[in-house]
Amino acid sequence: MSKTVAVIDYGMGNLHSVESALCKAGADRVFVTDKPDAILNADRVVFPGVGAIRDCIGEFKRLGCDETLKTAIQVGTPVLGICVGMQSLMTRSEENGGVACLAWLQGPVTRCPQDHRDLAGTKLKVPHMGWNECEHTNHPMFKDIESNAHLYFVHSYHVKTTDPAIITATTTYETPFVSAVAKGTLWGTQFHPEKSSRVGLKLLKNFLELTS
Repeated sequence: MSKTVAVIDYGMGNLHSVESALCKAGADRVFVTDKPDAILNADRVVFPGVGAIRDCIGEFKRLGCDETLKTAIQVGTPVLGICVGMQSLMTRSEENGGVACLAWLQGPVTRCPQDHRDLAGTKLKVPHMGWNECEHTNHPMFKDIESNAHLYFVHSYHVKTTDPAIITATTTYETPFVSAVAKGTLWGTQFHPEKSSRVGLKLLKNFLELTS
């Protein structure tokens, strides 16, 4: 089966590190593009994201990528949202004073608590940055990945979905938060698989092997 992947280029995200990781995971060809035809003709679509969500959503819509991605989701093309890309799939984020998201998945995005401390009494930093464990539900995105495997995070906001059926992994940073979601062929990860070494590459391989 062909494994061509479109990485949506809207000026936000670690585009070339995502491209490189997908190639290492087994993609036949990876396109970094904002062109609707290239996105819609790809076998898989990746929606990366870093930075402020208002800028991400604004530029994504300005380029018409929201309608292109909506079409890809509706026809069953496997789609992976990463970090702010995952957050953008939700209904609303409280970042930047409140931003309406794309509402393909139900639930808000809220700020990580800033007053929590670990067991030693040390105040936990926000943004949450570095390696942390994911406790997963044996969803296909985690095929052959041990539960509590370590993945790499950089974020100050996280998903609080109102649909528990879409939660595929949680992570604890003093309190648990949603670190991965899925609904059909639409997947999202709060962590960065492209920065998560062996485990991240395995998750990307699972995404490449996903069938619609």
